[in-house]
Amino acid sequence: MIGLLQRVKSAEVRVDGECIASIGHGMLVLIGIERKDGDRQVQRLADRLLNYRVFPDTAGKMNYNILQTSGSMLLVPQFTLAADTSQGNRPSFSRAADPASAKVLFCALVARVGQELTNVEIGHFGSEMAVSLINDGPVTFSLQVPPDM
Repeated sequence: MIGLLQRVKSAEVRVDGECIASIGHGMLVLIGIERKDGDRQVQRLADRLLNYRVFPDTAGKMNYNILQTSGSMLLVPQFTLAADTSQGNRPSFSRAADPASAKVLFCALVARVGQELTNVEIGHFGSEMAVSLINDGPVTFSLQVPPDM
């Protein structure tokens, strides 16, 4: 399971021109789900997202996590993160989970994050989305929890 985390001043998701989710200060996280991902990956990625220290303290050092800053989180499913780009000029999606399995795991991740963070918004699974953001920093990290073998 992959989470591409971006610290943002604001972010939103639009589907067919309509805003379906928006946040202010917090994190936009694009989520890629791989074939062998399961509950262990959901729990580990949720824990990392909630506890990863990407927000600055008074000295400007990244010492605070999202829970400590009362930030919001926008989770957006993005299957292209699971692409194999190691060969050729066209990505292969053989590592990506099938849509039905991925949706279950994405919903489980949203539920797990929502247990500790009250301000959680989500993109629409399986839709063409227009995602916009004002990156803060910019600060971007790729977090990965390897699938079970």
